[in-house]
Amino acid sequence: MRLTEGIFSGRSRNGEAKAAQSWSKNGSMLMNTRSAGLAAVLLVCASFLPVQEAAARVGAKAPAVVELYTAQGCAGCPDAAAGLKGVQARKDVLFLTFAVDYWDYLGWKDTFAKPEFTARQNAYKARFRLREIYTPQVVVDGRKETSGADHAKVEALADEHAPAGRRLHLTLKGQRLKVSGRAAPEGVQVWLIRYDPHAREVQVKSGENRGKTVVEQNLVRELVDLGRFKGAARSLTLPAPTEPGLATAVIAQGARGGPVLAVAR
Repeated sequence: MRLTEGIFSGRSRNGEAKAAQSWSKNGSMLMNTRSAGLAAVLLVCASFLPVQEAAARVGAKAPAVVELYTAQGCAGCPDAAAGLKGVQARKDVLFLTFAVDYWDYLGWKDTFAKPEFTARQNAYKARFRLREIYTPQVVVDGRKETSGADHAKVEALADEHAPAGRRLHLTLKGQRLKVSGRAAPEGVQVWLIRYDPHAREVQVKSGENRGKTVVEQNLVRELVDLGRFKGAARSLTLPAPTEPGLATAVIAQGARGGPVLAVAR
């Protein structure tokens, strides 16, 4: 469902050493040169591989962030959400459902919508140069967007995920968060997100989905702007959740709806 625009304002891998080889007619000199070259290759490989493996381990902990923008009053949203169960269940994905409020005028007020969720979607609208915001919309890693009804495309975008948080680090221990690493000159926006990890069922009694039971997974209940990170390490205590049983995630991304750079949960 679409809304017209007027309604809402390491280095590169040179790991293979180029060992100099002498093609001298002196056989012993040739053998010594080749031995030295082989030793150099082994030395470079020995130092490179552990770093590569460590980077892979770090990357494995950084999930793809899949954001679904939806509304209980949107006719196409329940089927779109149901078709994304495979993505929701993936361990390498942080799936978040943001309920927006701009379809409330159709006759049903979304019970989980908040204006700050709509504001977040509007930031993506500007970033992706869209003419209008719409539901169901999916944004992956703040880098790509597509219709939530295109399940194959959503899966493909999640598969394209390449962890980008190697220069920026989020460490979350209980209610303590540490942000460190390198940031872009304009800074990095850090968000606290609390969501319900259980499915919520809502019986819609009016509007386009009247009589339907809408099932929503990983509903975001809190979105808190923790401020800009500009390079100096920061450590802070997170505010207590406003509801019991909520899961916590922290996302660092480029300013104004930029790409996701680091995730902690």
